Amino acid sequence: MHAYGSAAAVVFIAIFAIGVVALVPATVLAVAAGALFGLVHGILYAFVGGTIGSTCAFLLGRHGARVLVERRLAAMPRFVAVDRAVAARGWRIVFLLRLSPVMPFNVLNYALGLTTISVWDFMLAGLGSIPGEIVAAYGGKIGGEALALAGQAEGPKDASYYAVLLAGLVATVAATFVVTRTARRALRDV
Repeated sequence: MHAYGSAAAVVFIAIFAIGVVALVPATVLAVAAGALFGLVHGILYAFVGGTIGSTCAFLLGRHGARVLVERRLAAMPRFVAVDRAVAARGWRIVFLLRLSPVMPFNVLNYALGLTTISVWDFMLAGLGSIPGEIVAAYGGKIGGEALALAGQAEGPKDASYYAVLLAGLVATVAATFVVTRTARRALRDV
């Protein structure tokens, strides 16, 4: 990946965006981002690719595949409640939906295209996906390092390094748990 420079990042972001539109689980793509590009760049590329992909799916749901999306969502009673909440509180509800796994991320993109929320508010609410992307990219980074160590690649091997990695993983998972629980409670109140 390093040999391709910024082209690798651009190609990965495009693949991520296409994957989101094609309903590939975004978590898998974010894990790959962390494994391939490291934590900071992995989070950044996952966020950019996810934002582009989710916005494309949102617009497809709103304009391109409206009849197909409406038919599929008719069987989901939770969507009616989400639609009412989005109409009342807009981007705040979508932000909470991004924090909480109430509905699959990729299906939610298409479904929200049928609501009254503006594209800009939808994109702003996408910031709610960052905690999940942090956890997934971190998991990918750790997994990539574990694979490198298993392949006899050079890597730090002292106990403090692994203690910091473990503490970071525990803190990230705990923070995500708290954010998810808070978002679920807030959504129940809507």
